[in-house]
Amino acid sequence: MLAVGVPGQAGVTVSPVDGSGPASVFFAYRDAPERRAALAAPPGSLDRYRLFGLDEIAARGVRVRHNLEHDPGAAANLGDRVARFAVARAGGYGGDFASIFASLGAVNRSDVVLSTVDTVGIPLVLLARAGLVRRPVVYTAIGLPERLVQLGGPRITGFYRAALRRARAIVSYAESEVAWLRDWLGPGGPPVVFVPFGVDVEAFRPGPGAEPEDDVVSVGADPRRDFGLLTDIAARHPELRFRIVAGADNARGLGSLPGNVAVETDITLEAVRARLAGARVVALPVRENSYSGATTVLLQAMALGKPVVVSRTEAIAAGYSLEDGVNCRLVEPGDAAAFEAAVVATLDSGADALGSRARETVELHLSWQHYTAALWDVLSG
Repeated sequence: MLAVGVPGQAGVTVSPVDGSGPASVFFAYRDAPERRAALAAPPGSLDRYRLFGLDEIAARGVRVRHNLEHDPGAAANLGDRVARFAVARAGGYGGDFASIFASLGAVNRSDVVLSTVDTVGIPLVLLARAGLVRRPVVYTAIGLPERLVQLGGPRITGFYRAALRRARAIVSYAESEVAWLRDWLGPGGPPVVFVPFGVDVEAFRPGPGAEPEDDVVSVGADPRRDFGLLTDIAARHPELRFRIVAGADNARGLGSLPGNVAVETDITLEAVRARLAGARVVALPVRENSYSGATTVLLQAMALGKPVVVSRTEAIAAGYSLEDGVNCRLVEPGDAAAFEAAVVATLDSGADALGSRARETVELHLSWQHYTAALWDVLSG
């Protein structure tokens, strides 16, 4: 599977539990082959990046469990079908009830539950409202506003608002999403906290100088990626080599491609890192939205000291210490002419200083240590 998910740990030293935080944390993950592979990988491996700090939390002396320890049985799958049907009929938005039903015992024996994505977060807060989940839930929102505006009417909207207000805290990786959710939840809601995402600056460290393999590389599986914009640019610049590393769904939507565009899918995270390292410029066009700014790949490329051209979506417009022309190039979403001009100008200039300052920025403000420490503060709240 395409491995561009969540960065993680590499030799992080943290303090043990001192009584100020939870003694046990239950992690709720979206069930996907790459997540299961990460959980099966040995500590310290690159694949463990997809676990949202599980290893760092465990290193504090915390007992950690998760919802992918066992496959759901017949009862959990039946509960999943019933819950999904009921939610859909009411005009709501569902998720993975099966793995939560199968893990209810472990959930309710933990001190706090960390939902890492809406796919499991929505079932957790709905089941908490029903009295089945009895432990505090820290909910990580990744595109939650887009889901909430699809709710089918004021009655179900009020139900979801009441369920989300039961969360201990809501975490978002975008300041704009934080503001939207605070307004939607209203006064007296749970804390909605902006936590900048991070990157492992050791695992994504610039290596010895080598001849770049591609002029422009773009990586991403998110449906908000605007790869069509990039292939149009490639068609106008046959002298340049472009490489797109995409999810299978993204790749199927690309259609006929210019001869100077190579496309890859289902590659390992190590291979993704190698593709980024082999680029002269990393280009990340993204359609406007509230949650996706190609953030993970953006930070990985910056940590590798690469000059990056990225769409200035709301998700990264604030809170990530990004400055156009200083540590990256920021272009308004959908502005194909401006994006093309930025890519060409960055290629022509060499942009060594841009890449160096990108690396400095993530070291100072956006390291994985910063991210996991901020997450621990929320869990300890």
